Amino acid sequence: MENRNNTQNSNIICGRNPVLEAVRSGREIDRLLVAHGVTGGSVAAIIAKCSARGILIKEISPQKLDYYCGGANHQGVAVMFASQEYCEVEDILKTAEERNEKPFIIICDEIEDPHNLGAIIRTAEACGVHGIIIPKRRSASLNATVAKAACGALEYMKVARVTNIPNTIDELKEKGVWVFGADMDGNDFERTDLDIPCALVIGNEGKGIGTLVAKKCDEIISLPMMGKINSLNASVAAGVLMYEVVRKRRK
Repeated sequence: MENRNNTQNSNIICGRNPVLEAVRSGREIDRLLVAHGVTGGSVAAIIAKCSARGILIKEISPQKLDYYCGGANHQGVAVMFASQEYCEVEDILKTAEERNEKPFIIICDEIEDPHNLGAIIRTAEACGVHGIIIPKRRSASLNATVAKAACGALEYMKVARVTNIPNTIDELKEKGVWVFGADMDGNDFERTDLDIPCALVIGNEGKGIGTLVAKKCDEIISLPMMGKINSLNASVAAGVLMYEVVRKRRK
């Protein structure tokens, strides 16, 4: 079958033997994709090895796997690689320290649209953000679509992927970082002191910030909405708030 070129298959290996070898090699893998109903044999071994390495395993429809693999013979399994390696949260804080700057971090709470995540990364790099934190599950990963939307910024931006966002917020607060969540029911962002070590939390495109994540924030801040709609695209809201931090730090 002819291989269809699309942004989804540029960082993917499909087929049981190639996938098994990729897992055995120790190469950093973003996630394992398994078609519904495919079990046993080498697939069971692949799943077990990925589970032991803490690799995210996602079961999807055979049709969706066909799309990701561009029509190649995937035999029910594929692995996706990140377009850029993930870092640790400590690496982000170290970057701020090396620049002799107050930490400036973006936390994406379940941003699922890769175009939104890419746009956030692009603006973050332009604003001097030290790093971005995303959750391991229910989030866009650093795939080719994100890299394309980021327009090269991903090469310069540290991105940490964590298991638990609320726990990570607690760790940041212990290190002196103030955490501000973006939500429509918060305080006026212009009245908030952002010229401090800070992290901005940007919520899911539909649900916004999770309840537990919101409770962990030091303050919830809002953008004024003067039209007939009550929300902005996640990457647009993130961009406005990031430049507010820049503005206040340049005073």
